[in-house]
Amino acid sequence: MVSGRFLVPGLGAAAVVALFAACLLGSTPLAADRVLAAFLGGADVGDRLVVWQIRLPRAIAAFVTGAALGISGAALQGLLRNPLAEPGVLGVSASASLLATFSLYYGLAALSPWILPLSAIAGALAATALIALAAIRTRSVVTLILIGVGLSSFSGAAMSLLMNLAPNPFSLSDMINWMLGSVANRSFQELGLAAPFLLAGTIILLVSRRGLSALTLGEEAASGVGLNLRNQRILTVLGAGLATGGSVGLAGAIGFVGIVAPHIIRPFVKHDPARSLIPSALLAGLILVMADIGVRLMPTTNELKLGVVAALIGAPAFVWIAMRRRTLNG
Repeated sequence: MVSGRFLVPGLGAAAVVALFAACLLGSTPLAADRVLAAFLGGADVGDRLVVWQIRLPRAIAAFVTGAALGISGAALQGLLRNPLAEPGVLGVSASASLLATFSLYYGLAALSPWILPLSAIAGALAATALIALAAIRTRSVVTLILIGVGLSSFSGAAMSLLMNLAPNPFSLSDMINWMLGSVANRSFQELGLAAPFLLAGTIILLVSRRGLSALTLGEEAASGVGLNLRNQRILTVLGAGLATGGSVGLAGAIGFVGIVAPHIIRPFVKHDPARSLIPSALLAGLILVMADIGVRLMPTTNELKLGVVAALIGAPAFVWIAMRRRTLNG
């Protein structure tokens, strides 16, 4: 087993390698020396265009999206004290996608580049707040998952309605992209728009992470050692909502990576939620970069959506995690 001390450096190094590999691979592979020359400004114009305008922004978008979902999943699992909690499973991603799709349908996204990420964040915050409120009122994980299923079902139905009423094929295509999740054709400008929300959410979760460790003792014991439970819930909900909303505003709805990555990391950090945040973010980002590389290399006529591939990988893992638990309560 890898030592927890080397976990973050190892995952960080693997992420850098994956990002470099994403610049090498594609419909037309580039040699490593050509990619390095493009980074240093010495390559021809075509190589620099491919690396800086197409492949690198896409790879970074996949990584930061995964990282946001990974750290949000780890934080929500610590807050709710259950490994089945995750933005996608609890309906947060679907709610964020619904408001993003709503802004696309009514043309609001065309008014300002900030409308789309702000709409996604509003949806994520509303759903996360509802889940946190339910967690206060009930200790049953089944109830929380059912609420998440309800949110996801309602959001999916509403998005289907908007797609059914789409005024033209272009609007329909945009809405499908956000519903299925993709980082294709992302630019540094779009990364810059999502960055403030992703960064703010990550900072809030990291600043409040010590309270997640205290919650492993139980709410009464955590309160007894001085933890303000109300503030902890607010900060975790706000941080997870901002990070998840930013990721949806950038890449659309991508599920399950936020539950798989923390589950893999947990044994390496002795099941401490606070210590799992950064490794979970790095691993989830690495997973999405590798998945997006696979999407680009698959010999299909139409490129698969990243959210579809993530679900095909993550959903069986979610079922496996759920089956390993003796009970869904508590």
